[in-house]
Amino acid sequence: MKDPEKAPWYYLLLLILAGESVFILPFVLQRVFRPTVLKVFELDNVSLGLCFSVYGFVALISYLLGGPLADKFQPRKLIAIALWMTALGGLVFATFPDYLILQVLYGFWGFTTIFLFWSPMIKATRVWGGQSSQGKAFGFLDGGRGLVGALFGTLGVLVFSHFMSADLEVATLEESRFAFRYVILTSSAIVSIVGVLVWFFMRLPESLENEIVVERITVSQIKEVLRLPSVLLLMIIILCAYVGYKITDIFSLYAQDVMLYNEVESAEVGTFLLFARPVVGVFIGVIADRSRPTLFLLIGFVVALLGSLLFASGMVANVSYFVFLFSIMIVALGVYAIRSLYFAVMQSGRIPMALTGTAVGLISLIGYTPDIFAGPAMGYLLDASPGLEGHKHVFWMLALFSFIGAIAAFRYFQLYGKSGYEDSKKS
Repeated sequence: MKDPEKAPWYYLLLLILAGESVFILPFVLQRVFRPTVLKVFELDNVSLGLCFSVYGFVALISYLLGGPLADKFQPRKLIAIALWMTALGGLVFATFPDYLILQVLYGFWGFTTIFLFWSPMIKATRVWGGQSSQGKAFGFLDGGRGLVGALFGTLGVLVFSHFMSADLEVATLEESRFAFRYVILTSSAIVSIVGVLVWFFMRLPESLENEIVVERITVSQIKEVLRLPSVLLLMIIILCAYVGYKITDIFSLYAQDVMLYNEVESAEVGTFLLFARPVVGVFIGVIADRSRPTLFLLIGFVVALLGSLLFASGMVANVSYFVFLFSIMIVALGVYAIRSLYFAVMQSGRIPMALTGTAVGLISLIGYTPDIFAGPAMGYLLDASPGLEGHKHVFWMLALFSFIGAIAAFRYFQLYGKSGYEDSKKS
């Protein structure tokens, strides 16, 4: 595929908008409002983690089956349907259902956000990046998704604050639910609207549409993909990176438990973290294309390791607001840099474009297993040792996975770092 046939800029913009919107209800609201979510659904950390596990089990199957689907159908239709179905789940979420229904809802979201959405999004982004702009494409995607998430978080905080009539310190369960219901319904409406925009406007040139679709996926093609060393290494890299990303969910809770901030102040910390993501994503994506994406992937793991050790040591307690945010930024820089690049290195790893969906499905089958175990693991560590001690244990977990990820990223750089860089320069 040649860059003169690249999809237009607005195609990537719609991908960015859709790419975060679909995860607002199952993930972003919990990241920004974790203390509030625990309160209004009457959950502890382990129970919420088990909801994420249900999501993860359904997602595990959906990754495998949804990958080939992305190679047979156009991304636009799959993505739009996924957005609409996810928004419908938001209507159930807004009723504050009992725990069993909540678990079923997370399983439903595991299907809508992964089977219909994930591989089409990654494949469409790779198509937009062409031969020489993979770092930029995935950096803009993840950075842009971060910006959309930050804007949703900011909007959510504004809506919550507007409808919360009582003082936050003494608000009753019903008062918190009343305000948070409007946050959920507003988010659901926006997700639906994004689906309409994608359906009507996220179109590719006809020559590209024909080039990226295959009639059928054979067993031999799946074996061909599995034999690639890049696929096996990316399974490990993404698994370790995703543990880091899941752990960023607890920063708002850290603000409440360790820094002793209230609900709104804790949500503001979560929103600040979301604003860091677009800055890191765009910056890393642009400079990685000028150098070697595989090298910056390795650097990202090293930075994440250093940041996790900072929190694991217990040094980030009884510190100023500025020092707290600076410490968060170290972790965020590493984690978000890795997220921006781990699919960008597929091109240098010699994974065929037409089989991108299948490859993403196979990689994600292992890479996103933290959806199953990370939530309960963090919940157990936090509830077993309340306060600072529990949070230190969580960051020791991050340090371990960052170290393993760094080893896998180093091997990927050894195998593909130089050739991928030279190939991009030739094109």
